[in-house]
Amino acid sequence: MKKVVIGLIIGVIVAFPLGYNFGRGVPLLTNPFARRSDLSGQVEQKAAQVVESTKAAIHKATAPERKELNKK
Repeated sequence: MKKVVIGLIIGVIVAFPLGYNFGRGVPLLTNPFARRSDLSGQVEQKAAQVVESTKAAIHKATAPERKELNKK
């Protein structure tokens, strides 16, 4: 019985940080107590990427129409 309890304690000590990292979506063997990155900065950066890709798509889609307008 003593070995089972020791095995459970060691299992919890090893599994908790791995499960915590898995839930956060970071590599499993990283420090679970490390400071998280700034969420607002990540959102701002992702939004800027979306805006730029949208601008490029609109520019590409309207290029033929702009060429016709410039010819007239």
